[in-house]
Amino acid sequence: MQEHIAIPACFSSGEKAAAAAAAATDDPASITRSGQNVFMSVYRTTIADRRRFITVTWCKNLLLHGLSVSVDGDHHHHTSSACKVELKPWYFWKKQGSKRFLIDGDKPVDVFWDLKIARFNGETEPTSDYYVAVVCGGEVVLLGNLKKEAYRKTGCRPALVDPTLISRREHIFGKKKFITRVKFHDKGSFHEISIECKNKSTGPNSPVEPEMEIRIDGHLAVHVKHLQWKFRGNESIHLNKARIDVYWDVHDWLFSPGLRHALFIFKPTLLPALSTSSPPSPPPGSSGGSAEGPDFCLFLYAWRVE
Repeated sequence: MQEHIAIPACFSSGEKAAAAAAAATDDPASITRSGQNVFMSVYRTTIADRRRFITVTWCKNLLLHGLSVSVDGDHHHHTSSACKVELKPWYFWKKQGSKRFLIDGDKPVDVFWDLKIARFNGETEPTSDYYVAVVCGGEVVLLGNLKKEAYRKTGCRPALVDPTLISRREHIFGKKKFITRVKFHDKGSFHEISIECKNKSTGPNSPVEPEMEIRIDGHLAVHVKHLQWKFRGNESIHLNKARIDVYWDVHDWLFSPGLRHALFIFKPTLLPALSTSSPPSPPPGSSGGSAEGPDFCLFLYAWRVE
C-alpha cells in the first residue's frame, strides 16, 4: 500500500502553506511525523450554478488547531480555491472571521466562521455550537448548528439544497487501538468504531500470531485471525437497517518498518428488501455498486506508532 496521502498543511499560511502542501503530497511522512490528526470531509452541493465539491479539513496536534475550506473550480480550470484558519493556543484565537477567494477565475466566494463557543470535547473537529458558512451569489451553504447566527452574519438566504456529505477521510495515530466516531447517514446517530491489533497465542507452546478486532459501539463486528495471511480483505456487517461493507489493508503495519498506516474503508449500503446475505459491493471508486445505497464512505488511515 505505497500510496501518496495528501495531508493539507493547515497550520501554515501564505507561501509557507503552499510549500508545505506540496511537500506533503511528495513526502507524506514529513507531515505525519508531527503526529497530527486530520479529518477531511467532502460535501456535494451547488455553488455558482454548478454542482461542486466542498472539502472541509480540521487538523490538530499538540500546538495548533487548523481549519481549511476549499471549493472545486470548473472543468476548464481544473483547480480548487481554499482558505485556511489557524487556531493558536498561546494568543487570542482567530475564532471568528471571514475570507474571500475566487473560483472559475472571477466568481467570489466568502467563507465565514464562528468558533467562539464551539465545543470540541477533545476532538479534532467541533461537535456543536459553531458554524462554517460558504457564501456565493447571495446563497449560504452552511455547516454547523448555529444557523440563525450564520444567516444574520452573512445577510444571505439559505441554499436551496443542503450539502450532502459523501466521504470522510480521517488520519489518526495510536499504538494498538484506534477509535473514531462517525455517522453513516445524515439523519442517523453517531457510532463509535474501534480497531485493535493484538498478538495472541492459543497455548504455551503455540506461536504468537497477530489478529485484529473491529468493534462498533462496543460490539464485535469483524474478527480476523492469522492476520499475517489475511492482511487484506473485506466483510459485510449489519447495523440497524443498513449493511456496512468493511475493507481493510494492514500490510504496512506488519511488514514495513517505521511509521506506516493501515487503511480501513466503511461503506454503508441500504439493505435489499428480501436479501440479507448479498456479497459486498465493489470497493469505492469502482464502477459497480448500488445506485440506491447511501453515497457516504469513510476512509480511515490508522498510523501505528511504535
